[in-house]
Amino acid sequence: MQPMHPPGRFVARAPLRAHDEDEPHFHEWSEEAKDELAATLWKVENVELTTVGIDIGSSTSHLMFAKVHLQRKTQQLSSQFVVVSREILWRSPILLTPFLPDYTIDAERLRAFVDEAYRSAGLAPRDIDSGAVILTGEAIKRRNAQAIAQIFASDAGKFVCASAGHHLECALAAHGAGATALSRYTHRTVLNVDIGGGTTKFALIRNGEIVGTCAVAVGGRLVAYDDDGSLTRIEDPALQAARALGIDLRLGQRPDDGSLDRLVDALSEIVIGMLRQQPAEGLAKELLLTAPMDTEVKPHWITFTGGVSEYVFGRESATFGDIAKPLAERIVRAFASGRVPLKMMDPGQGIRATVIGASQFTVQVSGKTIHLSDSTELPVRNVPVVFPALDLHREFSAASIAAAIGAALERVDADDSLPIALGIRWHGDPYYLRLRELAEGIAKAVGFGSQLPLILMVDGDVGELLGHILEHELHVTRHIISIDGIQLRELDYVDIGNLMQPTGVVPVVIKSLLFPSH
Repeated sequence: MQPMHPPGRFVARAPLRAHDEDEPHFHEWSEEAKDELAATLWKVENVELTTVGIDIGSSTSHLMFAKVHLQRKTQQLSSQFVVVSREILWRSPILLTPFLPDYTIDAERLRAFVDEAYRSAGLAPRDIDSGAVILTGEAIKRRNAQAIAQIFASDAGKFVCASAGHHLECALAAHGAGATALSRYTHRTVLNVDIGGGTTKFALIRNGEIVGTCAVAVGGRLVAYDDDGSLTRIEDPALQAARALGIDLRLGQRPDDGSLDRLVDALSEIVIGMLRQQPAEGLAKELLLTAPMDTEVKPHWITFTGGVSEYVFGRESATFGDIAKPLAERIVRAFASGRVPLKMMDPGQGIRATVIGASQFTVQVSGKTIHLSDSTELPVRNVPVVFPALDLHREFSAASIAAAIGAALERVDADDSLPIALGIRWHGDPYYLRLRELAEGIAKAVGFGSQLPLILMVDGDVGELLGHILEHELHVTRHIISIDGIQLRELDYVDIGNLMQPTGVVPVVIKSLLFPSH
């Protein structure tokens, strides 16, 4: 019987005996063979991916190609790969999102822009391993959003595709700007304000965690005009504000400077009032796109992102036939005069804050303590992960768990058309009463009323127990996929593969939106 050796160790063996003389001898490896072995070993431990990210907004669109290097964790023979470096290969110019006369997005011009970007970067679609396509702001509402998705339909297996609702867009901007990292490293509360073409998004961040989001229909391209000053674009929020001010705005009209000044004044005052955490009243209340944000948490710093932020921080001086620059100037004056008595910080990312392009793959395997309902259909792909704000360090109740899950789903504008995975960071001992209370909260919030599977991604080894309680004690009506030992973060997407026999494990592919860490 051969002796057992620890896995991962090299074991010395007796020299081989061969040939007529039956003497021990060794064959020297050629340099070519050594190089081939080294390359093979490197490939086992390292992965390099070429990625693309495409951001289509109501005002601007752009894309970015990157090379991402992932390396296997060496601790505890881990199967997880982590990003160790990212190299930007090529960034597109900023395109004013093209619209047809009826305000629908011109998908053909977008297609031509994307095709030209590939040519300019010296890449072809077959060269891309992974990517993300995000529709944000007013772009989501366009009638031909489906036509935009068709541009990338042939690459659907490679891409994370998402329409970012208002709450998710707030989070994307905050992460992309580096505002969440700034808050986490400095232990300061940061309010990130992303002013785009059609909306302004607020994300309140405490110790690196987003604790509140809000959006209002104020943006730098609600009104646009040609070289002669004639109006070529008037969005509904601009018409609403104009009516409240008694201003008559019409396409083709050349409004006087006083009228536009009054309009910009009113719109900027809405943003300034929210920076001062004043209650939304009048026009501000009418233009709110979400519930107002809780004002009990006070920020230390304010960061700005989005197209208008390029004017706020003086990185852009040219105008593009819209109200972005005067809107920024009024906000800057509010800080200079002390009306906004907080420090303004430049997070380093402006119009490109949602640097969504470098999508990474990490592969993890779960199988020790998973729970899969009978007849559960696998695989499932491109499932977004949302993390409810669960404080499992201390006592909790089913009611508090349910409320936190409800708030998290609202934050990402969840509906019943697509599955969502709940990310749970388990803390403390796996006592039955604690798991039962957690399960009751999950069941109360999302256990019934949907035909979609209930997907739980837990970092601790309690997935099987949690799934068992939900299915066999609380009798939830949804199929349950409860997987543990998986490390995830907010804004990750997961693919869960087929159950692998005889090991009884499932592979989990994690697609993370890579944001700057500085």
